[in-house]
Amino acid sequence: MAKTSTSILILGAGGDLTKRLLLPGLASLLNRRDYDVQVIGAGLDDRSGEEWQEIVASSFATVDGDPAKLGETSYIPADVTKPDEMRRLLEACAHTPVIYFALPPQVTARVCEALREVDLPEGTRLALEKPFGVDLETARRLNRQLTLLVPEEQIFRIDHFLGMSMVLNLLGLRFANRVMDAAWRAGDVERVEIVYDETLGLEGRGGYYDNAGALVDMLQSHLLEVLALVAMEPMPKLDHVELRSAIAQVLRNTRVWDGDPVASSQRGRYTAGTVGERPLPSYVDEKGVDPSRETETLAQLTCEVQTPRWRGVPFTLRSGKALAKKITTVTLHLRPAPHIPGFSGEPRSDSITMNLKSGEVTLALTMNGSGDPFTIEQTSLTTDKDLGDLLPYGQVLEGILDGDPLLSVRGDVAEECWRIVEPVLAAWRAGEVSLEDYAAGSTGPEGWGAADR
Repeated sequence: MAKTSTSILILGAGGDLTKRLLLPGLASLLNRRDYDVQVIGAGLDDRSGEEWQEIVASSFATVDGDPAKLGETSYIPADVTKPDEMRRLLEACAHTPVIYFALPPQVTARVCEALREVDLPEGTRLALEKPFGVDLETARRLNRQLTLLVPEEQIFRIDHFLGMSMVLNLLGLRFANRVMDAAWRAGDVERVEIVYDETLGLEGRGGYYDNAGALVDMLQSHLLEVLALVAMEPMPKLDHVELRSAIAQVLRNTRVWDGDPVASSQRGRYTAGTVGERPLPSYVDEKGVDPSRETETLAQLTCEVQTPRWRGVPFTLRSGKALAKKITTVTLHLRPAPHIPGFSGEPRSDSITMNLKSGEVTLALTMNGSGDPFTIEQTSLTTDKDLGDLLPYGQVLEGILDGDPLLSVRGDVAEECWRIVEPVLAAWRAGEVSLEDYAAGSTGPEGWGAADR
């Protein structure tokens, strides 16, 4: 079989995302599959060819990748918002290009305007990093710009959470398992919690993060996508049409709990503290932070999915930085048994927990006590999964290079995610939800009690 030949043109290649995620992901993909890939980096910073080669080599080394598996790779300084500069970059592409927008949404929109004046090679694919716009209106405008350039099937809106094999395991756990399928509904599930807590602080990303915050950075994109995978209806087959339509159906029927963005959301910001043995300064003292923005570093939102399967079940999404413990889980808390005859002991809510990073699945089940069979207690059963060596960005890039949009975000889905959170953003900007402090290294502000930690 002939190798797939592609040129990846990275716009904004001088940023942290390229060397920290994109190039290592490509290296992990080339470790297991044979592609003919040319990589061209482009950006405003004027770096030498030797400097670019060092970036590629060091990024590949993080996953034991061999830069020799790449075809030509080079860096071209350019203002990518100018049509003539984009023509020059595309002329340097030896194969059908993938234009990878590692850029802020405002710059991405300007590049799309420039590309209207350029004859794109047939089969050109566009890959865009989140956020897709900065609100619902800009997301709609960006989607219109993109579809004037190439068909929707050639647009890859990147959410690397959908590149996690463990997230796809949600589908296998649900649909290949009669026991799970029977319990996966409002009659048996009391509440659902989707948590992505990090111990890291800003790690030098203050310029981006302070303009986004936890709600936009994590909940508006990643965690709403996971919610859709948890809540979606069975599909007749697994392909990009059926999967993305099922995701869209869920999100079209999702809103904040009771339609009340104030009562259904909470926000916090870390102060100075210690995470493990690592001291962290207060968020407002981090480099690149403007304290007057009142950017949250911890966000929590409760939603409802207004479908027959899930009506009345709260879905709580939570993500934050500089917290005591790294937690990356989806937990379905089951309703208590209606009647327990003749046993002593306090029954607890059973649960199904899926770890999005490690792949562990834990069932917390109530059963007879190990010492006294006339008591009941809860026992946890855990299974492990092999993560494999392909990084999330490697899975994303595999789909792009193969022309399979299964793991990319469809345009209407990106818009629905903004629609869901916009009332919350408006309430926060109006000061209707207080910004609560929590010490770095803690579990968050007192009294939140969102997730079982």
